[in-house]
Amino acid sequence: MVIKKSARNKKLESADHIRARSIDELAQRLLKLETELNSNIPTTLWISDLHGEGDRFKSILRGRFGVLYQTCREALPNTFSTDKIQYLVRIIRKQQFIIDPENRMDMQDVILCLIQVLKYKLTNARYHIEDVSMPEFQDTISRLLADLPVPDPIFEEEIISTRLIHHLCHAIRNVLLDRIQVLGDVFDRGPQPDKIIRFLSSAPYRRIVDYVLGNHDILWMGAASGNRSLIAEAMRVTCRYDHFEFLKRLDFDIAELAAFAVATYPPEKVTGNFKAKTPKGRAMEKALAIIQFKLEEQTIYDFPEYEMGSRLWLERLAGMLDNNDHAGLNDTFFPTLDRNAPRRLTPEEEVVMDDLVEQFKTNRKLKRLLGYLFEVGKSYSVYNDILNIHALVPSTIEGDFEPFLGRSGRDLLDYIQATIRRVGKNYLEKSAQDPADQALFFYLWCGPSSPFFGKHAMKTFERYFLTDKELHKEKTLYWNQNLVNPVFKQKLLDEFGVKRVVFGHTPIDYLKGKHMASEDGIAINVDGGFAAAYYNRGHSLVHTPYQLYGIILPTPDEIKEAERKFESAPLDVELIDEYLIPMKVKDTAEGKQRAKERESLMGQIRDLARRNAQNKQFQEEYR
Repeated sequence: MVIKKSARNKKLESADHIRARSIDELAQRLLKLETELNSNIPTTLWISDLHGEGDRFKSILRGRFGVLYQTCREALPNTFSTDKIQYLVRIIRKQQFIIDPENRMDMQDVILCLIQVLKYKLTNARYHIEDVSMPEFQDTISRLLADLPVPDPIFEEEIISTRLIHHLCHAIRNVLLDRIQVLGDVFDRGPQPDKIIRFLSSAPYRRIVDYVLGNHDILWMGAASGNRSLIAEAMRVTCRYDHFEFLKRLDFDIAELAAFAVATYPPEKVTGNFKAKTPKGRAMEKALAIIQFKLEEQTIYDFPEYEMGSRLWLERLAGMLDNNDHAGLNDTFFPTLDRNAPRRLTPEEEVVMDDLVEQFKTNRKLKRLLGYLFEVGKSYSVYNDILNIHALVPSTIEGDFEPFLGRSGRDLLDYIQATIRRVGKNYLEKSAQDPADQALFFYLWCGPSSPFFGKHAMKTFERYFLTDKELHKEKTLYWNQNLVNPVFKQKLLDEFGVKRVVFGHTPIDYLKGKHMASEDGIAINVDGGFAAAYYNRGHSLVHTPYQLYGIILPTPDEIKEAERKFESAPLDVELIDEYLIPMKVKDTAEGKQRAKERESLMGQIRDLARRNAQNKQFQEEYR
């Protein structure tokens, strides 16, 4: 009997030990979650519609879009003057101590100020000092952050103080931005979309980037999946801007295309509104335009549910040419247009397209770029009570969500996201694609109910060949007018469970008095025309724990002038919202979800503790 008692007690004690270990593990998760909830919200930067301007983006990102000044302003006492803040900003940028007679701060003063800035940023639970600083001074920096004593030489030996300042500046620069929200369109117009993607996907940035896809990204992703009309279109846009160096960097062989184009469309015969500046570029642009129109019209015929019949121009063009009705045309040279079957490719065009299709589907360098977009890109993103989209959520003139393929609102965007993921998986694994999925990418690129486009039609044909400029206009649909409708805005916020919406896609001209944000701060446009093809200025948005503000970025000319004068490029700021006390993660919708998880963990801990207490009582009674 005694032996049986002992064995049972041992079994109960073992169960107690297991429960105690489980309590410890749950407590660790609970405390980590509690720390996260009480952390400041991450400092987030929004940027949109970079359109291949790789060097400019990299240059401005190095300056951190004005975030450095704002971070120092928030971290340091209100008694610090603007001049003193700017002095510290210069030190952090240069990562070295600067003697400034107007700011009487010695090295010890600077070190202690930098510690305050770093301590403020490290209130974000995601950071640990060993992740953001170089190893040599980690112990010293950790002690300073904890207000513990440090060896006297830290402040008394100039060479050591100098090196510590360098290390502190390095750490601060690493934690300035907690999150970068990209709202799409890195491709087209500019020459370096590959540079932007490599930058965003690099080790220092990949973990903090959230990417929402734009219609120009969709164009290239659909082309890579094998959509023939989008392959022709992506190449046409590239040739339109003479970006042959870009194609060369990606190892595209355009010899077949160039030979066909130059032989078929001599420069003197290219009279439409083609933009390429080189004779070869103009010939290729026109050759690809005709191929594109043939292929996309076939898609429109094959998918009548897209309701894009008004885009069918080739039969009308054939009729105009047959009847010598040239009055509305600026170009009448169409040697590959079969008047009886306008959508049919010639044998030579088939050869060109077969070559391009094979290259798009197998190009390894392109796959590395687009693999990143397929893996991380989203149709929309919700974070910190903000809906992030590239262009819009399709809506009607009555202020309802516009249905497409039987879906609308969030359901439509989720369906699109699932399709993108499926196509991406097939592309990366070299599996067969569903033609309907590939066709959807064409619609997402230029369809009127696409959340990436938002206009009634893409007037490429009209702008190339028709003289009536009224026919060139691409009418914007109802998004902007609905955003001033309180009923629609509330419907939008309720649909996605957010408090604001941030979008890009449509440039706004700041110099004409346009604002990034609506009067109530709910709708914010962060495009502004980053590319030279637009206003060449660009906007970005920054959300810190204390402020939400827009930044109107300098033009390339303003950047060059500032560099010539050894000054910082000008940044205009549009204050949208500010908070007397810092916003915490627990104040957001995500925080409220995490709080529910915390309560669940606490319940599990209490249940295990209760069972332990019952077992102990049982053991006492059993003895």
